[in-house]
Amino acid sequence: MGTKTQPQLAKENERRIRANDKEFNAQFKYHNNYIKTSKYSLFTFLPFNLLEQFQRLANFYFLCLLVLQLIPAISSLTPVTTAIPLIGVLTLTAVKDAYDDIQRHLSDSQVNNRKSKTLRNGKLVEAKWSEVQVGDVIRLDNNQFVAADTLLLSTSEPNGLCFIETAELDGETNLKAKQCLTETIELGDRHDSLWNFNGEIICERPNNLLNKFDGTLIWRSQRFALDNEKILLRGCVLRNTQWCYGVVVFAGVDTKLMQNSGKTQFKSTGVDRLLNFIIIGIVLFLVSICALFAIGCAIWEGLIGQHFQLYLPWEHIIPKDYIPTGATVIGLLVFFSYAIVLNTVVPISLYVSVEVIRFVQSFLINWDEEMYHATTNTYAKARTTTLNEELGQIQYIFSDKTGTLTQNIMTFNKCSINGRSYGDVIDLRTGELVEITEALQSVDFSANPHHESEFRWYDRTLLDAVRSDEEHSHVFFRLLALCHTVMAETVDGKLEYQAQSPDEAALVSAARNFGFVFRTRTPNSITIEVMGQLEEYELLNILDFNNIRKRMSVILRRGDSVVLYCKGADNVIYDRLHGGQEDLKARTQDHLNKFAGEGLRTLALAERRLTQQYYNDWRLRQQEAALSMDSREQKLNAIYEEIESDMQLVGVTAIEDKLQDGVPKSIANLQNAGIKIWVLTGDKQETAINIGYSCQLLTDDLADVFIVDGNSVEEVEKQLRQFKESIKIYYRFRPGGIDPLDHFNSDSNMDPLSVTMTQTSAFMQETNLPPTPPPPPAISVVTFRWDDKIKDNKGGPDSAECNDLFGDEKRSEDGGCASILIDENTGFALVVNGHSLVHCLSPELETKFLDIASQCKAVICCRVTPLQKALVVELIKRAKNAVTLAIGDGANDVSMIKAAHIGVGISGQEGLQAVLSSDYSIAQFRYLERLLLVHGRWSYYRMCKFLRYFFYKNFAFTLCHCWYSLFCGFSAQTVFDPMFISVYNLFYTSLPVLALGVFEQDVSDKNSVEFPRLYTPGLKSELFNIREFIYSVLHGAFTSLVLFLIPYGVYKDGVSENGYILSDHMTLGAVVATILIVDNTAQISLYTSYWTVVNHVTIWGSLVWYFVLDYFYNYVIGGPYVGSLTQAMKDLTFWVTMLITVMALVAPVLAYKYYLLDVHPSLSDKIRQKSLKKIHSRASSDVRRTASSRRGRRSVRSGYAFAHQEGFGRLITSGKIMHKLPQDFAFPLGLGTKKTQALHNNLNSADGQASKTNNVSGKQTVNNNTNLRQNQNHSSMADITADGRGTGSEGGRGSGGTDDMSPRAPCQDLDTINL
Repeated sequence: MGTKTQPQLAKENERRIRANDKEFNAQFKYHNNYIKTSKYSLFTFLPFNLLEQFQRLANFYFLCLLVLQLIPAISSLTPVTTAIPLIGVLTLTAVKDAYDDIQRHLSDSQVNNRKSKTLRNGKLVEAKWSEVQVGDVIRLDNNQFVAADTLLLSTSEPNGLCFIETAELDGETNLKAKQCLTETIELGDRHDSLWNFNGEIICERPNNLLNKFDGTLIWRSQRFALDNEKILLRGCVLRNTQWCYGVVVFAGVDTKLMQNSGKTQFKSTGVDRLLNFIIIGIVLFLVSICALFAIGCAIWEGLIGQHFQLYLPWEHIIPKDYIPTGATVIGLLVFFSYAIVLNTVVPISLYVSVEVIRFVQSFLINWDEEMYHATTNTYAKARTTTLNEELGQIQYIFSDKTGTLTQNIMTFNKCSINGRSYGDVIDLRTGELVEITEALQSVDFSANPHHESEFRWYDRTLLDAVRSDEEHSHVFFRLLALCHTVMAETVDGKLEYQAQSPDEAALVSAARNFGFVFRTRTPNSITIEVMGQLEEYELLNILDFNNIRKRMSVILRRGDSVVLYCKGADNVIYDRLHGGQEDLKARTQDHLNKFAGEGLRTLALAERRLTQQYYNDWRLRQQEAALSMDSREQKLNAIYEEIESDMQLVGVTAIEDKLQDGVPKSIANLQNAGIKIWVLTGDKQETAINIGYSCQLLTDDLADVFIVDGNSVEEVEKQLRQFKESIKIYYRFRPGGIDPLDHFNSDSNMDPLSVTMTQTSAFMQETNLPPTPPPPPAISVVTFRWDDKIKDNKGGPDSAECNDLFGDEKRSEDGGCASILIDENTGFALVVNGHSLVHCLSPELETKFLDIASQCKAVICCRVTPLQKALVVELIKRAKNAVTLAIGDGANDVSMIKAAHIGVGISGQEGLQAVLSSDYSIAQFRYLERLLLVHGRWSYYRMCKFLRYFFYKNFAFTLCHCWYSLFCGFSAQTVFDPMFISVYNLFYTSLPVLALGVFEQDVSDKNSVEFPRLYTPGLKSELFNIREFIYSVLHGAFTSLVLFLIPYGVYKDGVSENGYILSDHMTLGAVVATILIVDNTAQISLYTSYWTVVNHVTIWGSLVWYFVLDYFYNYVIGGPYVGSLTQAMKDLTFWVTMLITVMALVAPVLAYKYYLLDVHPSLSDKIRQKSLKKIHSRASSDVRRTASSRRGRRSVRSGYAFAHQEGFGRLITSGKIMHKLPQDFAFPLGLGTKKTQALHNNLNSADGQASKTNNVSGKQTVNNNTNLRQNQNHSSMADITADGRGTGSEGGRGSGGTDDMSPRAPCQDLDTINL
């Protein structure tokens, strides 16, 4: 055995990179930065595409058939009849695949040709992204995409900091801080130093873990540890940083973005897969029939045919010496002849028609004005034409959150100050709430020179309170303006904020518009402008936010007054308030419940006045704890707990994470249709849960919300086991053991009974309780359901498996059955954290996880990586065998979109990566409702109806040869004219069935949305399955038998009035063919529910077209059947035969249709019958809640959610985050020093310049660099505000009683009116 070389070992176990050394890096053959998502090249397209197409059984079947037709000895039909349609199908599909791949090539080219500045030979040159190599040192400028995964070397900011936005990776638009090694900061932007940098990096191999990187830098004989905080990933955008330099570690397909992108999969519909299975069955049936007829032919030739060789001579290739041998050879040839004659049971025109129908349906989606978004001028687009009917069978929807359900916009919506609620607009005449719409006039803030034109607030009473110097409102907004980690900068004379979380941006923006403007900060000071007057505060401490504390505090000093401002989760703040505030706490809690019930994100605000002596003592102990080497975190937390106590409640903020329009209604409708919705988001737990309530995916009526957050397999398994027991307890205590029949008249004729029960959530009324198994309910409601079919459900009430819980329409008046009274809001929901999801997806736990998830109404997976999203989708596809749809708007959703059966991309704020990888693109989530319930259902309904009729008409046509074979010695003689056989599917019957497949609809689009349960047949594949196929085959066989036997019986020994013999083969064939066309016309007329001009033209036109073409072919071209039909039509026998035959075929169909309509009407039948009569199969439209119109309900859950990240407080107080470090940190504030006066003068001059340039309508505070989500699993933070009353007074802030309220509170506390 030879020893492995060093490069081989490095390649197996680790990755070695040397900066600026191409020769060293080349030996490892690392991938370059070129990416390729396309499937074909110019040279590989034809062979690969044909290979892919012939993997479809139908195409391979027709190829074999074409080869047989090229053999004259066995073929009675010209090969052109198969060759032209086959070539047409292959060409149509190839053109479509080529177009799709060209789009991928264009996308790849656009990315690969982006420009990047790269160091080459000591000079900075501009190179394409595709030319960037591992080990290159590259420069990034502000607002530029990162070309490859890069180790940060130096930046333009102090302390080696830079800020990035990771929307392409995880959908988050808030800023994240990265920091390079202190040892490499000195490299700066000096190109000679950077070119001479020869550090060697030893790191992990390429992987898909976005939040993990392990490596070591060896430089100058020293080793430095590398982690994820020093890595910039491809797809990120550099923000608020002038420039930075880095060395490429991973390039191209090795980057974490590409590792998470997933592979492009070939997608086919369930109908396609069923057709493949059916084709196998038909081929086996065809082989059996051909074998049977071959045996029959051999026997007939051996017994009878041998005696008629003078009349029916054998072919010269048939051995005539030994009769059994000759008969056997004839039988063998007849086998192949019948295979050709009977091939029309699956004609190639079926696939041509299917592709045409899908193609036209795609255009109907593209042209739908109801899915047009005027704001972005975007139509819905079907980016593939092969999956339309799959839209009508979706069982699971996997949705991203940010940018998909939400708008990436946070707005200050409501608040509560000193026990009084603000934000609702009340009609003073009636005392009722006024619905807030775009038409309602918002409050005018133009008197404030720093107001933002985009800010909207409708309750004028709050602005009046501020302007009248109402104390509590000033404290509230002063707290918002001071307690945060926002950075301010002036750009082109406009004051702009850079916030680390969108929540903070919204709160600071609200304070700004109400006249409390945050102006600037240094490491130890904060300056705000209150009603035009500057106030400067000394920043003593920032007690930073983290997931455990769920709050943030600042300690400020102005003059002799020291104050602590705190903001955080309501339950955390309430536990730290001083006594004597019961009335204020109760009123504020009522407001909190109201805000949470409206889906708003709430934070509680509090303050504490400190004496100088107390603060100094506390400060000494805090410094001692900070320097402790033993249990430092625990000691600091204890110190923080000490000072964050005995606080005075200031109020509550309510921020709306703005949902896209119509999201709650769409989700409710899709759930009522029987579709399960899972939200897979990279956001933190609290934020994800809050959005779940906001969009009504979660409701307060749920029996319980299970949270899986275990860190190990054992913890997760324990939690899943507990949740399973909770579900068992819930159902055990429902009174299912009673005999439900006792409640009804025993004489009533009922189907088997199925009992479903709903329970009031009495045990949910306790606030702030952990999710424990519910006790036996005090009140239970028993409801009953009678179903035609009682099916076992594997996992309980699983809507994705079409449990009839969502099921049958009210039938009390139609079928004498009891009404269904099902509370669709009860049940369970599951919330899974990303680190726990890793264990849930493991083989040992995935079954238990699915068992719990399948019994939950909704599932939310938070803090998940892009690859985890795809794994969840794959799990459901594999384990549940369910049809899945994934919808998202960012690059982090691409893998999920590719993994699902249907991928839908939203043209959002995060680029077009999701759209380019999707099968369908829409502008807003609400259009998904119409895409599925209207276009999806219609496409599935039309395709199923098309297939049922198509198989019927072709079996009716083809099996006539089988019956005729009994009378022609199994000789493969055809009943019909060969030309009729060739053009039957192409000219005579193609257009009517195409019109059926394109325009057919059972109910209108309005009713399709209004009655979502119309969607459920698609979930169960009820409209086309093996049973429906067999029914179509039997119907076709019966039709062919009647079609052949009645004319045969009439014409067998028939003689016309003129004495002409009617019993010739050509006359019989012409008569049967004509009656077949007439029957097809009658049958499709009965099939059609929705008549358009196109239907009339194609159906009746095809009948006329048959006679025109028959005349043209026989008389103009000179066909062999010339005169046969003409002579037959001159005789009354023909017309009577046709009438009797068609009536015999149509009468049973009519009778069966009327029987179903009268005895077993479907929901669509009832809707058509009762026209506009409402059938309440779902909750009323009150579930629609937009930003301006919310349900007035209260919730006992906390509305806390704060997308903030720990660490920014330390960056601020250390001065690392500042662009310029101040020369002097220690100074007395507010004493009129020269430095302070100069600062005031500068600010005032900037204000004057801004007003002169009329820039007061500047940019919205919520900067697009902030994001709705953050990296922590749990978030909570309270807004902190610094009180700048300047008087140092501590009076008037006592117990929160009536003396402490707003002057308007006693007479104008309209919060309690009519709520």
